[in-house]
Amino acid sequence: MQQRNLGPRTVSAVGLGAMPMSIEGRPDEERSIATIHAALEAGVTLIDTADAYHLHADEVGHNEELIARALRSWGGDTSQVLVATKGGHLRPGDGSWTQDGRPEHLEEAAKASAKRLGVEAIGLYQFHRPDPDVPYAESVGALRDLLDEGVIELAGISNADVAQIDEANEVLGGRLVSVQNQFSPAFRSSLGELQHCAQLGVAFLPWSPLGGISNAGELGSRHGAFQEVADAHGVSVQRVALAWHLALAPVVIPIPGSSRPQSITDSARAAELTLTADEVAKLSEA
Repeated sequence: MQQRNLGPRTVSAVGLGAMPMSIEGRPDEERSIATIHAALEAGVTLIDTADAYHLHADEVGHNEELIARALRSWGGDTSQVLVATKGGHLRPGDGSWTQDGRPEHLEEAAKASAKRLGVEAIGLYQFHRPDPDVPYAESVGALRDLLDEGVIELAGISNADVAQIDEANEVLGGRLVSVQNQFSPAFRSSLGELQHCAQLGVAFLPWSPLGGISNAGELGSRHGAFQEVADAHGVSVQRVALAWHLALAPVVIPIPGSSRPQSITDSARAAELTLTADEVAKLSEA
């Protein structure tokens, strides 16, 4: 597996987005565990989660606990696996998503996440989504304090614009290591943030890089250029989409969501696919 830098750590060029294993339409635990194990066997060393990846109000951290069980039950070495979790986004249990960016909430949430993951310090903790009722600097300030306290090893942000990236990096004293934004063939409005991260040397983690759970299977029919390149290489269109992400900048580490061993195994192989400059240009203009 090709490797990329995430702050001082080195991780697989393609990660695993674990959210589909805990929200609506989630599979049984056996298949979820098998999916995480398949990712590890494929060389994936970055797993993305959040305390809000659950269905019901009384199961906060469902996804974090699932990942912890999968890592404990895998027969291989997990010492190099970086589990990235997030706080500040909530699911009350009625299908909605809300925000809580208060420093006291984030500090409490991070410590609860560490306990569920079974770690003394969280490898990467990211502020999940800006809270319009809390000054951004105050929310990110909680991550700075968590870094200083040793509760988390690395700090990142999610769903942020360019100004917030700069503000977060300033509040963190230059210690911002990642930005996790939506980016895919269908959603490219975060290209400016991707390019800004490339200039700063900050890892950019595209979420829903294949267009989301309900759209990933239709990627080829919706984006003909990607299907054409896939046919030319004799690979899946999903693999081409992830290879395109990787070709955009060396800081890009896509985290495709998956709930099947076959899908994450195929996605991981995107790191082996080299696209020509003409193909990257074609896909970028599509």
